[in-house]
Amino acid sequence: MEQKHLNHNDTVNLGSFYTPEWIVDIVYSMIRKNVPDSSQYHILDTSCGYGGFLRGKNAIGADIDGAAVKTAKERSPQHIYIHQNSLLDISRSQYGLDKNSKIIIVGNPPYNDTTSIIRNSIKKEKFERDGAVFSRDLGISFLLSYDILKADFVCVLHPLSYLIKKANFESLRSFKDSYKLVDSVIVSSGVFSATSKTTCFPIIIAFYERVSFGMDYNYVKNFEFKTTENKKFSLSQYDVIGKYISKYPNRNKINANETVAYFYTMRDINALKRGATFIDKETYNAVRVTKQKLPYYCYVDVFKEYIPHIPYYFGNSDVMINNEAFTELKDLFVYKSVQRHPKLSECAEIKKPYKDFEKPVQGYFKNLLGEHYVD
Repeated sequence: MEQKHLNHNDTVNLGSFYTPEWIVDIVYSMIRKNVPDSSQYHILDTSCGYGGFLRGKNAIGADIDGAAVKTAKERSPQHIYIHQNSLLDISRSQYGLDKNSKIIIVGNPPYNDTTSIIRNSIKKEKFERDGAVFSRDLGISFLLSYDILKADFVCVLHPLSYLIKKANFESLRSFKDSYKLVDSVIVSSGVFSATSKTTCFPIIIAFYERVSFGMDYNYVKNFEFKTTENKKFSLSQYDVIGKYISKYPNRNKINANETVAYFYTMRDINALKRGATFIDKETYNAVRVTKQKLPYYCYVDVFKEYIPHIPYYFGNSDVMINNEAFTELKDLFVYKSVQRHPKLSECAEIKKPYKDFEKPVQGYFKNLLGEHYVD
């Protein structure tokens, strides 16, 4: 069902973007695949909305949105519903469960990074939270709450960036120490109504199992992710630009007299898509560029031009690079970037004019991305 009772601001702040039925089907296919005798477990959705994820005889839904809970009861009265803030006073007893109850948590918990620039003007804190689960991102708070509940299995949707960005992964704290990613499928944020259709980001349908040893970032780097387009990839397949340049302001590391150009802060591929590359003067968000590192920043500048050929599921990844192949074509990338930013000609070393540089550059990106190159 479409969410219809909230205005735009409350939809954003409550994270109430409701899930298509075919995605719920994927969740339950994962459960059947990975949980023997899943009928013996309580199905729990602690941010249930209209109850679309609740199936089976032992299903419990809770939500902070009383109107949503009322609608869920009307739709599927056979389930148990609770109107509450599931991030406050977290315990199994909130749901009528004891320490011996077997639990599978499902759902599409809200995610709302209060530090993100996206929709920042309307973001407000709607959830009081226990200190143990406090995070700048609401979705991470929900994942931390699942560990407190000691769910046996968790199969929920969340941004892929929670796993693949190391700082986000470390912020999962007790969750990453207690759960291991076992199965997954990646979908585009564009499948949800009322979300951005121009800069889609990857959402993972993630199946986690509670284990004694959890997972570390190296496990995530080597995990083979699958997409609904039948593509597969792992982070370890790609070298990234962050190994070669500064992505964030570096005034404390680079002297002004070493600086030959300025580049805008870069976070991931989607941020590069929205933002600038080379800028004319130093600002709060400027990265100082030295002559030695200039070719790598030219590479990022050209990479931005090729973003339409990069699939959505890499949107929250760092800019990929094949350093050996790039080194062979470095002069072409610099020359191409100078065509876009003529001021760079004052500091870029261009040995000669290049007449045919588009085909080699395009060939580089086709080889870099392989089956993932979008025509």
